Amino acid sequence: MAVKQSTLIKVAPWALTITLFLVWEIICTGLKIPDYLMPAPSAIWVAGVEYASPIMMHATQTLFTTLAGFALAVVVGMVLGLAVGASPLVYKATYPLLVGFNSIPKVAFVPVLVVWFGIGTVPAILTAFLISFFPVVVNVATGLATLEPELEDVLRSLGAKRWDIMIKVGLPRSLPYFFASLKVAITLAFVGSVISETVASNLGIGYLMMSASSSMNMPLVFAGLIVIGVMGVVMYELFAVLENRLTGWAHRNPNAPG
Repeated sequence: MAVKQSTLIKVAPWALTITLFLVWEIICTGLKIPDYLMPAPSAIWVAGVEYASPIMMHATQTLFTTLAGFALAVVVGMVLGLAVGASPLVYKATYPLLVGFNSIPKVAFVPVLVVWFGIGTVPAILTAFLISFFPVVVNVATGLATLEPELEDVLRSLGAKRWDIMIKVGLPRSLPYFFASLKVAITLAFVGSVISETVASNLGIGYLMMSASSSMNMPLVFAGLIVIGVMGVVMYELFAVLENRLTGWAHRNPNAPG
């Protein structure tokens, strides 16, 4: 029974996705919805095959800007998270600014970034960074803040310094929070890159979708959306695997959401 349940859990995402596309195809074909309103999956597939080369080129650009912005967000988020989590003074000083900054829609920064850096790759990287660093800061700081005071007292009584406690106990304790934030941040980074590409770029999936929509090529627009979704899922699963390998000790239930 346990084997059947585990198999069902593995198959469920594929089964649900295939069912969704089948229902989508049946509705579009049965109601004869024109492609310029809502293309069927078969039309999207045809467009994907026909424009495979441009899609690959623009997808590579989007993946590059996303990963570059995400890497920047991880470094900055980790440093800020350590500072915020380790020091109540830094926490009190920076949290209002961080929360206020995160409340601003990042699309509002794109025109500013274009004025500063021009259109192209840099605004996309910086938009991906701006939208994805906050979850890393919050989760790393939360991981450090959840260290029990009793445990700190015991470690201090054994001669441990504050730096030792943070590096040898606090950091390992915050790793599950850190990897959880990476899964959120990488999907947000894709959002940031595509937002910037739709506004200020001549490369990337966002630009491809804007160009396709201007000529009412909706199958290509949807092909771009699906490519973004697939890249997001792949990157999410990559960090989920890393999380399970490096922080498996923190997950007692093997079927818990990853």
